[in-house]
Amino acid sequence: MMRSARSAVLALIAAATAACAADWPSFRGNAAMTGVAPTPFTDSPRLAWRVNIAGGVTSTAAIVGDAVYVGARGKAVVSLRLSDGRIRWQTPTKGPVSASPAVSGGRVFVGDESGVFYALSATSGKQLWKYTTGDKIMSSATVVGDTVLVGSYDNYLYCLDVATGKKRWSSRADAQVHCSPTVAGDLVIIASCDGYVRFINRHTGKQRTPSFLGGNFATAPAYSAGAVFVGDMAGNYAAVVTNSGQVAWKTTFARNGGASYGSPAVSGRYVIFGSRNRNVFALDRSTGASKWVFAAGDAVDSSPVVAGNRVFVGCDNGRLYCLDLATGRKVWQYALGSGVSASPAIGGNRLVIGTEGGSLYCFRK
Repeated sequence: MMRSARSAVLALIAAATAACAADWPSFRGNAAMTGVAPTPFTDSPRLAWRVNIAGGVTSTAAIVGDAVYVGARGKAVVSLRLSDGRIRWQTPTKGPVSASPAVSGGRVFVGDESGVFYALSATSGKQLWKYTTGDKIMSSATVVGDTVLVGSYDNYLYCLDVATGKKRWSSRADAQVHCSPTVAGDLVIIASCDGYVRFINRHTGKQRTPSFLGGNFATAPAYSAGAVFVGDMAGNYAAVVTNSGQVAWKTTFARNGGASYGSPAVSGRYVIFGSRNRNVFALDRSTGASKWVFAAGDAVDSSPVVAGNRVFVGCDNGRLYCLDLATGRKVWQYALGSGVSASPAIGGNRLVIGTEGGSLYCFRK
């Protein structure tokens, strides 16, 4: 191969790799659920477009290439063009979709509140297969290898074949599995509504002894460097060592209703939570000591996202905030017009977030 041709091929490979690295393909951006964007974002985002979505949006968007994928409370999965918000396709579902799509290998995976889990074509929205669970699905799917993982209110975590939808295994909890499954090597980790953090072999579905923390969980654990970080609906926040299941630290913020419905973000020495006590706060990942607290003005069910040295998070008061990662100082805010329980998705140099009132916003640098 001539040097110029070889250089061109290498440039194409590098560009494709960079594009892939800049995607936000699932609920928390990666299978470890860290909530960290692949690249920094701006301190002063500018509105690129706004689109109305029927029924409202509580689903966090996925961003892959020039496509956005999001669930709609109006019983649909919608794909839009990232560049201008133009609708690419819209596929009806049996029930409302609050879960977040996971996009992998040209497929979109998402469940609805009737308990049906779908695999759709990423390019056309055509249904490729579906799998019916015993109750509603609020859990956002996680793709790992040739399998896709999803929880259901029928108390089971399911592992399905990505190509066929055939069940590989299912693993039972003692209450609903609301959270999204987290992957750490050969482990799948869930925090279910029975108060347990459960560690499951992702190849066999076999559980080892779980860790009991006491409060019910609605959030996905965030995994980083040998530990998972969780918050529960009683206002307890903890780090659990994955190898042993031991609780490394635990702290409580129960005042004014400290329940956590959003998943934490983990970046550097910080673990950042949103809470129904109207605060966003950062804890030291090693000790659980408080690093900073930001008074958001209303409940925070949106899961924080870290991009560079900034934290982006929505609030029930309809505001999207940008905070300084080191101090919690407010850098920027935007009034979205109605409550926000969806989380930011940052990919392709854009930030996308939906509101319960039905607006899907896209911001650019």
